[in-house]
Amino acid sequence: MVKGGLGKGLGVLINDATAETGTNVDFMELPINKIVPNPYQPRIDFDEDKIRELEHSIKKDGLLQPILVRPEGSGYQIVAGERRWQACKRLNKETIPAKVLVINDVESQQIALVENLQRDNLNSIEEARGYKRLLELSGCMQKDLAEAVSKSQVTISNAIRLLDLPEEVQDMMLSGALTAGHGRAILSLPDEEARIRLAKKIVEEGLTVREAESIARLYGTQGFERSKRPPAPRAFRIAARKLRKLLGTGVRIKTVRGKNKIEIEFGDDRDLERILAMIEGQEQ
Repeated sequence: MVKGGLGKGLGVLINDATAETGTNVDFMELPINKIVPNPYQPRIDFDEDKIRELEHSIKKDGLLQPILVRPEGSGYQIVAGERRWQACKRLNKETIPAKVLVINDVESQQIALVENLQRDNLNSIEEARGYKRLLELSGCMQKDLAEAVSKSQVTISNAIRLLDLPEEVQDMMLSGALTAGHGRAILSLPDEEARIRLAKKIVEEGLTVREAESIARLYGTQGFERSKRPPAPRAFRIAARKLRKLLGTGVRIKTVRGKNKIEIEFGDDRDLERILAMIEGQEQ
């Protein structure tokens, strides 16, 4: 088990690692074919559209920020910046600006996790797996990890609990079909079969988190049978899935008292602005 690194702020950690290289150079040009991705990169799925956007940006303005790497064998392993590396590879660039850090496994994982959390929100399962990996590598307590990544201990604990969900349900969350709120509602059920059934019901009927919580509460005395209702039309379900994927949030299409409605979930004002910008962009 490799220890060390947790408890330091990201900026301090990177500055310490840079000092250990014995150079004051901010970055250097490294051969792309000497760089390999991090096998424990927290992000599992990279958004194809975002990589293409990054390609266009690099082609037009160049790579504005170097990636972070650490020595690995005769080459280097990415610590942070895999999307930038992928975009440069697609542009057939031979070298890429990189800052070389002399750091251990724990520090590498910490930087990769925090960088992803700060730059581009991780899927809740990706985030949970990243936290778990850091805990396993460092042998630290959740409160220490919380301090290192600037999160509350409750946030860390709630995230890791999602890994108690069946793999099938975790896959639904990774695909964006279920949110973390849905996952916590599903966790309140006592057994794996019930959890999978509720997850499928949520996806098929486009249930909100609140509706999922209500069904989970009813399950103890009534099971799923009495909570059943006519499924939404197939066209509603298909449209809701497409909108969930497009907007990156929960969407439900339903009929209420004879009127068809679209419900879109959002977290805060910033998330609402993000959704509005995406809708306006589609209209244009």
